[in-house]
Amino acid sequence: MELWIVITIAAAFLQNIRSSLQRHLKGHMGTTGATFVRFGFGLPFAALYLFLLAAFTGAPVPSPSPVFLGWMSVGALSQIAGTFLLIHLFAFRNFTVGTAYSRTEPAQAALFGLVFLGETVSPPGLVAIAISVAGVMLISVARSVFSPAALVTSVFTRTAGIGLLSGTLFGVAAVAYRAASLSLGYPNFAIQAATTLLWAITLQTVVMLAWMLWRERDGIAQIRSARKISAVVGFVGATASFGWFAAMTLQQAAIVKALAQIEMIFALTTSVFFFREHINRLELAGCFLIVAGILVLVLG
Repeated sequence: MELWIVITIAAAFLQNIRSSLQRHLKGHMGTTGATFVRFGFGLPFAALYLFLLAAFTGAPVPSPSPVFLGWMSVGALSQIAGTFLLIHLFAFRNFTVGTAYSRTEPAQAALFGLVFLGETVSPPGLVAIAISVAGVMLISVARSVFSPAALVTSVFTRTAGIGLLSGTLFGVAAVAYRAASLSLGYPNFAIQAATTLLWAITLQTVVMLAWMLWRERDGIAQIRSARKISAVVGFVGATASFGWFAAMTLQQAAIVKALAQIEMIFALTTSVFFFREHINRLELAGCFLIVAGILVLVLG
């Protein structure tokens, strides 16, 4: 099994944990605070990863070029906006619709990869992306009163629009991070990924902190009151991000994000074994499609 596959599956598992914790934090500190902890509390861990990698491998940390800083900034700011919109969806009663459309990220990443990096996805890869996206969207709406026709017409709703925009921003971020990491021109993919992560998460922390000091100072006190669980979010989030960056240094962003849809299976497994929730037929069908998409991706 290729290394990027193992890394992606591990990152998806960790992201499922981080997302669950962020959803819990949203009820205590709002959308901005729950978004900030992912970056602010992840910064020390990102610095630690790069320090340890450099120390154990003896490899120097690459210096950033203007091209790197440009792509890194696009990725970091797009990820902030995408995360904010995704967490904001939880405030809507029909947030499942928006969440479903946000999962079109792999397809959008394929488009942006073609436009900005000239990367083309093979026919099996395109098929795998389509199958996995369909599976995730099916799971996302499985517990609501819905129909295929309603799913199509719902694209004009506010929640669907927010979800699509969130997916677009995440797609842009994925491609931008890959471009930034590759621009370092360094033979060690782990050092490339760790360097990109540290620069990105530093910028994100500064931007989010400045915004909160300007507009939402009360949120800082709320974050302090939940600093223990926020630290866990930061650790898990930074570790998952390192995995994403490493995988996207080794493989196209769209392909990595297609495999990352396995996160939905992890989420359903958590709901069954830890929360004793029942899985309905649509969710099982969605899981089947995701697995089918992954098999096409890996074996294609």
